[in-house]
Amino acid sequence: MKSIMVVGTTSHAGKSLITAGLCRILARRGWRVAPFKGQNMALNAYVTQMGGEIGYAQAVQAWAAGVTPWVEMNPILLKPQGDATSQVILHGKAVGTTSASDYYENYFNIGWQAIQDSLERLSSEFDLIVCEGAGSPAEINLKHRDLTNMRVARYLNAPTLLVVDIDRGGAFAHVVGTLALLEPEERKLIKGVAINKFRGQRSILQPGIDWLEQYTGIPVLGVIPWSDRMFPAEDSLDLLERRGRKPNPELTIAVIRLPRIANFTDFDPLEAEPSVCVKYIDPGQSLGYPDAIILPGSKTTIADLTVLHESGTAQRIQEYAAAGGTVMGICGGFQMLGQMVSDPEKLEGSIAECRGLNLLPLKTILSRNKVVRQRTVNSEFPTAGLPVEGYEIHQGRSLLVELKKGQLKEDYHPLFNDPSLGIVDKAMLTWGCYLHGLFDNGAWRRAWLNHLRQRRGLLSLPTGVPNYREQREVMLDGIADLVAAHLDIQPLLH
Repeated sequence: MKSIMVVGTTSHAGKSLITAGLCRILARRGWRVAPFKGQNMALNAYVTQMGGEIGYAQAVQAWAAGVTPWVEMNPILLKPQGDATSQVILHGKAVGTTSASDYYENYFNIGWQAIQDSLERLSSEFDLIVCEGAGSPAEINLKHRDLTNMRVARYLNAPTLLVVDIDRGGAFAHVVGTLALLEPEERKLIKGVAINKFRGQRSILQPGIDWLEQYTGIPVLGVIPWSDRMFPAEDSLDLLERRGRKPNPELTIAVIRLPRIANFTDFDPLEAEPSVCVKYIDPGQSLGYPDAIILPGSKTTIADLTVLHESGTAQRIQEYAAAGGTVMGICGGFQMLGQMVSDPEKLEGSIAECRGLNLLPLKTILSRNKVVRQRTVNSEFPTAGLPVEGYEIHQGRSLLVELKKGQLKEDYHPLFNDPSLGIVDKAMLTWGCYLHGLFDNGAWRRAWLNHLRQRRGLLSLPTGVPNYREQREVMLDGIADLVAAHLDIQPLLH
């Protein structure tokens, strides 16, 4: 199998970004390329055309390569649930829940077979596989159970690039230490080092590069400058670096950073809007005075809803809504906006029921049947007839409950021509939706933002804008240009 492997000295070294860059560079050269990550732990997921879940980063890498995302590109996806357990997604389907201590015994052999099967399938369809590792390949306490890093590189005999983040400091020690902890046959696969996120003059760094190459015998293939291009984050720690980036926004949208926040890539299109500042707020923090509050998706709705109540954030959101503020819930956040969330089988944890924020007349019952599918619908609000594409990933159904005295069914309207996907109140202040990727739809996103702008007395933005995928393509081209200009990839292709 013709392949390249990208590993990092640490998490957040830039493996996902460089892998995407390599996919786009090689696709430009005429290669049919597939990205691959054997095992990913992330709560940002994407639904393939066949209805399987994979890590969102692997979907973006597939788009960088100009191909359709397949489940084989990420055969194992672990979705942490916050109680030392994770849901196991195997070849796109949920197959169980496991603790970290039980994972090796119950899923290691199954997982390794899934990885081999996926690599065989990809190798039969593509010219080259660009593989990404996870975390560090030198975690000696975990190497016997590591399905993602050098086990894959050795299986493929893949030329491997070691990426280090110099912005955090200690880069030379990270490289030397990582190489020292690799087995001899693993170290032989390391064909070069990439120093990532460098700020400053290359000439100042050169003496360190010369020493590193002489000491390790491995060339530094590139020094990639620090860039503010936002590659979709894989975990919520990255959100801490995104707070309040725009100094003079016309609109401010607050997203509640739930403890088990999922699919926060939903908000990348909002962050790309020049006039919008997206702020992530932790439970317990002051909400401030945003133009809208969004409750995002959650891997464990009841647990996160409990945190909102205990931290006082639930009450603050209710007060904000009562004062005329706009609130939107997506997926798990949609479920939280109702009157009650019930988990009779205790699928998410030990709590069987939790009161909601009571902003929509809904009750949600969680069930084992997981809805995972792509959707294409037409909007009813804020503008009728707009085509909208997205995907569902949720457990449970949300149903209208008996309305209180004085409330009318006419006070609540379906958001789309499929009423099960979401509703909005008559005043268009409380919005709930099951559709991930909603804001990717340019016309719908602008129509919703214009509703907020009108409340502020601001002029409307043009709605005839392309969907976010075109902006994503520009981002991926920029990443590829950056990597191509500063990384010599030829030693990886031999």
